[in-house]
Amino acid sequence: MLKIGERIRQCRLERGFSQGDIEQRTGLLRCYLSRVENGHTVPSLQTLAKIARALEIPLAHFFSENENGKAALPQLSDHDLSFLQKLYAYTSAMKEKEREQVLALVKRMATEPAAH
Repeated sequence: MLKIGERIRQCRLERGFSQGDIEQRTGLLRCYLSRVENGHTVPSLQTLAKIARALEIPLAHFFSENENGKAALPQLSDHDLSFLQKLYAYTSAMKEKEREQVLALVKRMATEPAAH
């Protein structure tokens, strides 16, 4: 099971940052960061992106693991990264309902066999 709070704490400590450092870098309150790290609160994707920027790591670091249970970043081409950056820019301006529709479409595309 993915434990975002534990991953955040691990990354923060590995980089020698305190919760106060992350508070200054993100504007998020230290008490909120503590609640996230202890699993009492789940951050939104936008908040998680702020935390990733503050920790100077890719957002994907929180969502992938290798066989040891440690974060493993996917190997993406420059083209893939460019596409994801554009997609993020477009979807961040969308309303929640629109993002849900895009996600549903992407999930459907990922699970349906390609038409020839």
